[in-house]
Amino acid sequence: MAFAAPAAAPAGGAAATPAAEAEAAEEAAPAPAEKTMFTLKLDSFDAAAKPKVIKEVKGLLGLSLVDSKKFVESAPKVMKEGVPKEEAEKIVAAMKALGAVVSMS
Repeated sequence: MAFAAPAAAPAGGAAATPAAEAEAAEEAAPAPAEKTMFTLKLDSFDAAAKPKVIKEVKGLLGLSLVDSKKFVESAPKVMKEGVPKEEAEKIVAAMKALGAVVSMS
């Protein structure tokens, strides 16, 4: 006469621990790698700081003064794509100091 193991018991006979289950879940779904390249978007700017923002955009993007003005006035607009994290953070900080809101994604 053979006895069947209960369905809830693992084949090894020992109960699975929550830690073992968590480890298995981590191995199955590795943590996403930290993002290294970002897209910078000019969301908005302080109206009083508009000339400074235009000059900064002109320098960052290499646009003419007229094109930079049109770019800033058409915000929200993507400024740069594929920017390394360190450079992106510097640009965001510089634009924030001028009165602009730039988002990294």
